[in-house]
Amino acid sequence: MGQQAAIIQASTALAALRRNAISCRACDLWKHATQTVFGEGPGDADLVFVGEQPGDQEDLSGRPFVGPAGRIFDKALGEAGVDRVRAYVTNAVKHFKFEPRGKLRLHKKPNTSEINACRRWIFGELEALKPKIVVALGATAAQSLVGRATPVLANRGQVLKGTGGWPVFVTVHPSSLLRAPDDAARAQAYSDFVRDLVALRTLVDAKGSCRAAGRR
Repeated sequence: MGQQAAIIQASTALAALRRNAISCRACDLWKHATQTVFGEGPGDADLVFVGEQPGDQEDLSGRPFVGPAGRIFDKALGEAGVDRVRAYVTNAVKHFKFEPRGKLRLHKKPNTSEINACRRWIFGELEALKPKIVVALGATAAQSLVGRATPVLANRGQVLKGTGGWPVFVTVHPSSLLRAPDDAARAQAYSDFVRDLVALRTLVDAKGSCRAAGRR
């Protein structure tokens, strides 16, 4: 299959998954969320970033990584030399789980059954895209992709084997940078995150070089 045909096939498969996910009732999160928030990006993405779940702004807009954490994510990608336009971004869980506090909706961590219920969608995205590397942003994404509880700090910067055979690069979720206790801690956390993304870019470039060498 030629490259253009593969891209069209992947894009078609992703569009079908998106349509089907809209009516997903595999867990109860759909009852209170505004909408399903599916992934977005090109059908030939070499990199797939997987976060935890949509936040408040993502739930309202229907797009992943457009809230405060998404803005930090974009900035860090730019500094690391990673083109977000060429990457696919998505979440392990497609509905916003929250706890109402007056007019606010506060993030609530998905449980194992909710993570497992959504694996059909994230696995479908990966099967369609066949990326070089999948990036687990945080513990929920790592659990979904690796199939077991995976402490982020103990595995940060490592490449693990995902359940579907994909190489999974583990790092923190950008929202964790927002929770740092002071300016100095936030600056250090941001610097560490950028360093992870630079290492990731190096891995992707190396995989691309290996593929090119194999075709000679």
